[in-house]
Amino acid sequence: MNQKKSNYITHIGYKVLVDELNLLIKEERPKTTEIVKWAASLGDRSENADYIYGKKKLREIDRRIRFLNSRIDDAVVINPTEIKSEKVQFGATVLVCNEEGEEKTFSIVGIDESKPAEGKISWVSPIAKSMLGKTVGDEVLVRSPKGEMEYEILEINYKEIL
Repeated sequence: MNQKKSNYITHIGYKVLVDELNLLIKEERPKTTEIVKWAASLGDRSENADYIYGKKKLREIDRRIRFLNSRIDDAVVINPTEIKSEKVQFGATVLVCNEEGEEKTFSIVGIDESKPAEGKISWVSPIAKSMLGKTVGDEVLVRSPKGEMEYEILEINYKEIL
C-alpha cells in the first residue's frame, strides 16, 4: 500500500520550491534544450561534448523538476504567524537555554527548508521532536548522534521565519 507522506512546509519555504520549479521549467530547461538541439545539428554525437553534457544536464533538470513537483504536491503549507498556541508546534521559534547557560533560538521548519547553521531545524530532527508539544518552562532531553543535551524552553513565538 502506497501511503502519501505530508510535506509540512512554511509558506515562505513553499514559495522557494515553486520559484525554483518555475525557473527550471521556464528558463533552464528551454536554454539547455536549445544547446542540445544546436549540438545535435553539428553531426556526430558520440564525441560531441556539448551534446553529451547537455543531455546529462537535461536529465538532471528533469529529475529535479520531478522531485520538486512531488514535494509541492505533498505540501501542507503552514503560516507560523497564524498559529495561536502556548505549545511548541511546527512553525514555532523557540528560545532555549542549555546546561551551560547558553541561549539558542530554533525555528521549526520543513525538511526542504532546514538550515541548522541558521537555527532552522527540521520538524523531524531530534531537537524539534523533543520540543514538540512542550511549553515554556519545560525541560527537554535531546538524544542525537552527538550525545544527550538538556534544554529549558524559555520562550515560544509564532512569527515570520525568514
